[in-house]
Amino acid sequence: MILTDSETSRIIEMAWEDRTPFEAIELQFGLNEKKVVQFMRQNMKAGSFKIWRTRVAGRKTKHIQLRSPEVKRAYCPTQYKNR
Repeated sequence: MILTDSETSRIIEMAWEDRTPFEAIELQFGLNEKKVVQFMRQNMKAGSFKIWRTRVAGRKTKHIQLRSPEVKRAYCPTQYKNR
């Protein structure tokens, strides 16, 4: 799959977002969790990948089946505030 710079950037952004589940990335870009991990490894510096991997490991909001029913949004209220 060939991605534009904009699509690559968006996948990385979605992967970093705490409330965006891997399933949303798969729905939009066709990359399941395993492929997102591979994608992040290939498109980030080793140190940044390690930080990201540690951050998302076990994070319940990254998986629809594990997240609390109270989490109804894919982003926090202050994420897209006006600048």
